[in-house]
Amino acid sequence: MRSTSSLVTAGLSRHEAEVRLAQDGPNELPSGHGRPLAVQFAAELMHFFAIMLWAAAVLAWVAGLPELALAIAAVVVLNASFAFVQERRSERAAQSLSALLPRSVNVRRDGQPTAVEARTVVMGDVLLLAAGDRVCADADAIVDHGVRLDTSMLTGESEAVALGPTGRLLAGTFLVDGEAEAVVVATGGATRLAEISTLTSTTRRPQRPLTAELNRVVRTISVVAVGVGLTFLVVSLLIGTSREDAVIFAIGVTVALVPEGLLPTVTLSLAIGAQRMVRDNALVRHLDAVETLGSTTFICTDKTGTLTQNRMVVVEVWTPTTGASIAGDGYGPAATVDLHGDDDGAVGRLMRVAARCGSGRAVDRDGEWVSFGDPMEAALDAAARRCSIDIDTDRQERAELSRFPFSAGRRRMSVVLAATAAGEPAEVVVKGAAETVLACCRDGDLVRRGAAAAAALTDRGLRVLAVASRVIGPTDSAPGDAVTAEQDLTLLGLVGLVDPPRPAARDALQRCRRAGIKVAMITGDHPRTAAAIGDAVGLRRPGIAVIEASDLPSDQIALGELIDHDGIIVSRATPEDKLRIATALRGRGHVVAMTGDGVNDGPAMRAANIGVAMGRSGTDVAREAADLVLLDDDFATIVDAVAQGRATFLNVRRFLTYHLTDNVAELTPYLCWALSGGRFPLALGVMQILALDIGTDTMSATALGAEPPTPTVLDGPPVAGRLLNRTVAWRAFGLLGPAEACISMMAFVTAFLAAGWRPGDPFPDGTALTGAAGAAFLAVVFGQKANAWACRSATEPPWRLDWSSNRLLMGAAVAELVFVVVCIAIAPVAGLLDQRVPPWQALLVAVAAAPAVWSVDAAFKRRRRGRRVAGTRT
Repeated sequence: MRSTSSLVTAGLSRHEAEVRLAQDGPNELPSGHGRPLAVQFAAELMHFFAIMLWAAAVLAWVAGLPELALAIAAVVVLNASFAFVQERRSERAAQSLSALLPRSVNVRRDGQPTAVEARTVVMGDVLLLAAGDRVCADADAIVDHGVRLDTSMLTGESEAVALGPTGRLLAGTFLVDGEAEAVVVATGGATRLAEISTLTSTTRRPQRPLTAELNRVVRTISVVAVGVGLTFLVVSLLIGTSREDAVIFAIGVTVALVPEGLLPTVTLSLAIGAQRMVRDNALVRHLDAVETLGSTTFICTDKTGTLTQNRMVVVEVWTPTTGASIAGDGYGPAATVDLHGDDDGAVGRLMRVAARCGSGRAVDRDGEWVSFGDPMEAALDAAARRCSIDIDTDRQERAELSRFPFSAGRRRMSVVLAATAAGEPAEVVVKGAAETVLACCRDGDLVRRGAAAAAALTDRGLRVLAVASRVIGPTDSAPGDAVTAEQDLTLLGLVGLVDPPRPAARDALQRCRRAGIKVAMITGDHPRTAAAIGDAVGLRRPGIAVIEASDLPSDQIALGELIDHDGIIVSRATPEDKLRIATALRGRGHVVAMTGDGVNDGPAMRAANIGVAMGRSGTDVAREAADLVLLDDDFATIVDAVAQGRATFLNVRRFLTYHLTDNVAELTPYLCWALSGGRFPLALGVMQILALDIGTDTMSATALGAEPPTPTVLDGPPVAGRLLNRTVAWRAFGLLGPAEACISMMAFVTAFLAAGWRPGDPFPDGTALTGAAGAAFLAVVFGQKANAWACRSATEPPWRLDWSSNRLLMGAAVAELVFVVVCIAIAPVAGLLDQRVPPWQALLVAVAAAPAVWSVDAAFKRRRRGRRVAGTRT
């Protein structure tokens, strides 16, 4: 017990506390402030594509085309609004930091115990703490009655620990046993908890792979669009076109090359992936994290609560008469233990005494044990109940006379139980570390057997407790101190406990390895505990030793080389160690996912490419720092999320191919016009292009973004390469796009022929021109509908795919065709687009765009399959 003067233990006066509160501020964690909503929305209006479209709208307005200017501006605002809403939905998943600290605490002021708001605690206050209380500020203990602390959120250590030599209690930890009085030495932003939180918030997130790729694609398309637009403007002026017409042509070319719906479609594809992940118990906080997880090459996982269930369970007991007895690894009221063979009741007595020597409880909540107090003692209580022991009645009939709490020096605790009315004598019951309890026992042969059994259980990675007792005779007085109580004990047996691995962890790790993803365990736990769990789930490779964080090299390059191996385990890791590891692995080119559940995991999760937090057992700081929150805390959920992430990347490639194919068909009329010196009529106007991009393509592109993962998506390493790779470029610009463009121009010319035009004659205008424009418009629409199905796979033609696996695409096609009918058959709308229903001959040619696109696509895929077998992962 620590002691201090009465002046300190009397605490502060109320007046002094108010003065210090005014000086130092409230005891609250610093809160980060995100960007204002207006700034977030403005950012959606100012990306490359948006700026280009704003410029086009301004030029259209200056050229005297207010309808076109308003239409372009409306497209930008709608796209921005959609992306903004999706991001806001994701951000609302963030949790508050305030729940980390208690709302009220007991302090001593003016010499009297007083309950105050935690935010009003100041330096110098004396905290009055009991088992179950969370510490609200950093404080130095002045009274310590068997305190044991749960520090897992700060250190990652799963087992409760006694106060160290300094007697320092840190904010965010809580007492699982004992009582304490402590003087506050740091509040709010000066606490260790705030230090880690600040490290988390100030750690810069690396750029996402998808963000980097999209920026590259946007820049490339933007430069091409502006360059081609300016070229057409110059060409138009050189051939004598009026300035107004030249501006219109330049705008049309620019708009034709800019896939306005690309970024909103990417956003929606990520949102669809996020919704699917929620169904699989993974909550996405930042949409771009969906694809990033699919690019992951290295997962750094915590142990407690990630690979394990974060609860102690009795899995084995040993008694002198029964030898080794398996108690089972079930957890819950239904997981009873068959005590057949326990003829002398040794196992039952062992578990009853172990449960009585503690204050933890296991309460049945909907068929599952919920622990209260020390998790280890709650596990003993649950095990006693599983052995059909009526522990509640035992507590009522047999009172505690005295208790000697656990201490770091003794490493055991004792309880003196009164005699019962049924004739059971008073006795001392003891539990604790095996070596310390065995040292207090008589019968040397029994002690030797117990030591050997304890060593065997410890070697298997179990946490071992020894349980002993001593009967107090009728004439003996109850022991008044621990030394007297804990002598001449009789060993009752040993209890082996473990934080059991999650059932799906082993299979999940095997799936990671099949997917080319390395996995390392980075934990604050003891090396032996970490090794046991690593072996139990199949994470540790044969012959790989556990590395203690204190042995890690200081050089980042050397650290990366040491850690960059599958199955590595690092124990006793601090927040700074995890941060260094994440940075070192990223420096070696890895896309790093860092999982965790404690405050100590926050900085590293932000430094990694993607942070994955536990939703049930995780702290708010961890969830705040994370990009993905596992609602079921199951490591296996990460693997399912990886599959969805990979599918999302492939989907982005699919609808990028779809968008760029459309752009080729839309640009071709302008090329024909320019190459003819303006003599060949323009087949598609700017308003028609906007109608194609927004009205007839967006839904199909979105449906492609919802394409579900294929069964082989996790076979092999993560999908690599650029979004706009050689395959995408060739399919869009060399095959599908030219096929659409050719049929579109054929339909355009066929409409003129049906109107009586002959080669060599001047092209007619009026109804003949609007009918031809309608034919070109419909040809692009039919070509794009076929293109949507062609883009579902890079190796299989549409008729070999399961059409029911993406019903959104069918619905999108129907809705878009209805929109086309409105655009072509409703006079006011058709007049706005300068088109009408084409002649039947041209309509037949336009419909032929679908089989033409499918034929070209099938020929390409047949040739590709002949060269290599690649599944559907390109």
